[in-house]
Amino acid sequence: MTQSCVARVTAAYRRIAEADRPEVWITLRPEADVLAEATALDARLAAGEPLPLAGVLVAVKDNIDVAGLPTTAACPAFAYTPEADAPAVRRLLDAGAVVLGKTNLDQFATGLVGTRSPYGPVRNALRPEKISGGSSSGSAVAVALGIADIALGTDTAGSGRVPAALNGIVGIKPTLGLVPTTGVVPAARSYDAVTVFARTLTEAQRAVGVMTGPDDGDPRSRAWPDDVRLAAPSRPRIAVPREEDLAPLSDGGRAAFAAAVKQVEAAGATTAVVDVSPLLLAARLLYDGALVAERYAAVGEFIAGDPSAADPTVAGIILGAAGLPAHALAADQERLDRYRAMARRALSGYDALLLPTTTGHPDIAEVLADPVAVNSRLGTYTNFVNLLDMAAVAVPAGEADGSPFGVSVVTRAFEDQPALDIAALLTGEQAPEPLPGCGVDLAVFGAHLSGQPLNHQLTDSGARYAGEVTTTAAYRLTALGTTPPKPGLVRVGPGGGAPIGGERWTLSPAALGHFIAALPAPMSLGRVELAEGRWVLGFQCDPDSAAGGTDITEHGGWRAYLEAAGEAATG
Repeated sequence: MTQSCVARVTAAYRRIAEADRPEVWITLRPEADVLAEATALDARLAAGEPLPLAGVLVAVKDNIDVAGLPTTAACPAFAYTPEADAPAVRRLLDAGAVVLGKTNLDQFATGLVGTRSPYGPVRNALRPEKISGGSSSGSAVAVALGIADIALGTDTAGSGRVPAALNGIVGIKPTLGLVPTTGVVPAARSYDAVTVFARTLTEAQRAVGVMTGPDDGDPRSRAWPDDVRLAAPSRPRIAVPREEDLAPLSDGGRAAFAAAVKQVEAAGATTAVVDVSPLLLAARLLYDGALVAERYAAVGEFIAGDPSAADPTVAGIILGAAGLPAHALAADQERLDRYRAMARRALSGYDALLLPTTTGHPDIAEVLADPVAVNSRLGTYTNFVNLLDMAAVAVPAGEADGSPFGVSVVTRAFEDQPALDIAALLTGEQAPEPLPGCGVDLAVFGAHLSGQPLNHQLTDSGARYAGEVTTTAAYRLTALGTTPPKPGLVRVGPGGGAPIGGERWTLSPAALGHFIAALPAPMSLGRVELAEGRWVLGFQCDPDSAAGGTDITEHGGWRAYLEAAGEAATG
């Protein structure tokens, strides 16, 4: 952080005044209160306290609790003032972030347009006559206008992705349950996710990384599994939709999507066309089927008690679910199970699915004239993701028809990091550091090095390259008579060897277990001392087996030895 926390807050409030977008906020905290927090943060930093998000300015969608600030869900009659922060918010604050205020939304998070609020429609950050997208409208615009560094949204049908696309920013929709929804007013509890908006993948990833982890208050919260993939392959296989699946797009939208496909191909990905119609059919269940009963379960009784307190469109959607029979819900849940199986088959063998994030960019007047039909079209490519328990990252991908155009990288549950890696191919950023905090470092010195014959065992398991390493001078390296050829690293004690070069990879605990179980003699895993002063797990060899090989320590590493041997063979 180059600026002090105080300077960042001062600049944010100056930007709020310049932007003059009062509809973005439902509750904006007094500048003096936020400056007092920033002053305390600067003092903690000066004292050496580690605060990974120090001074990061956050806007919070007003269906997520912030202690002491009203939670309205954009319905004044529903408002309450929580005593505790939602865990997602508390974890950001504990890392040094600062909350600026609560943002406007489609009431009760019901909508993808950003116009269904008594606090006024939230205008698009770049084209004010157009919608911002919802329901996390104010959060997305606060980031797009350069006020907040990050903003929290929620996403049931696409509310953490559609506003990102329409405002030219990044939106991360994590796997369901990774970020707990304790302290969030539910829309459809089984399919709700807390999301993050930011201007870059790296900023968004840092926030998601801080917020993940189970919480006792959310029975649906989940931890990273032991076999989580920590990286996408260097040449990922990406599924793309058929031409007929892109029919809802304009000519400009189809051209922008084709350009995004070419961009990932130029970056090293391979693509193949798949039939995504089962996913698009599943998407319709969220509003057109009995699953909408979850929305009545969330706030239906409140609205039924005073329908005039709610937006008419929102009230119509939620109250319309009151009479749905239980057997209809059970039947649609069974249909959803079948769609999940179809999706698994359709995407088998692929690392991700690339889709347009939404179908177009309506004017505010167009939405007000036909609020339901226009809203439904916007969720064409987003509604299915939570229903099918998938993760998604929405990123900008140029323009279409004069408005920002965005695409989404969709992956299986818990493959959030591969989604980020593939999304980075589109933003041009260096892939963010891995989200899961459960990786184990492994040092390799021979056939598992990048470009060597066994490296695929690491990449196939989702391991992540973490850089080159060098041992202390306590090791010797021996060429073994194995197939494929590989060396053995042996510790001989300080001063008895030489520094040996290798690589560090980070892999999941389950992947490490597979390595240990399948490790052939004479190899073993043990602690290796690195020149930087720390010890990591690494491939080693027992001294007896090494004694029967050829000592190649003088080369300082396996690659150098192979190069010298090749030169000798051709010389």
